[in-house]
Amino acid sequence: MGGSSIQLLLVAVVQDQDLDAATKALRNTGAALTYLSSSGGFLGRRNATLLIGLPTEKETEALEALHKACRQRVEYMTLPLEGSPMPMPAPVPVTVGGATVFALPVERFEQI
Repeated sequence: MGGSSIQLLLVAVVQDQDLDAATKALRNTGAALTYLSSSGGFLGRRNATLLIGLPTEKETEALEALHKACRQRVEYMTLPLEGSPMPMPAPVPVTVGGATVFALPVERFEQI
C-alpha cells in the first residue's frame, strides 16, 4: 500500500477464536493489518487487538467484515452467592465476543 492511501486506523479487539476469520475477512477488503495478542480486563480471556490501516472509503466494508467474522457468545462464569453461609458458586451467563472497534484518523503514514 502506498503511503497516501491509508487515512484511517481501526483498532479492533476480537476474541482469540475469531482472529483467523477476522483477519481473512479483512484481507479480502484490501486492508493492511497486524495484530497484537492481548487479554480482556473483565474476564481475563485471551483476545487479539487488530491494527487495521485503510482508506476512509473502505471503513464500512471493513466494519461489515468484522461484523460477519466476530460472533457474540454466551459463556458462564461462577460467582459466589451473596449472603450464602456456604461459598457455593452460581453460574452466571455473560455475553462475550463480537468486536470492539475504535476509528482514528491518520495524520501521517510512512513505510520505512
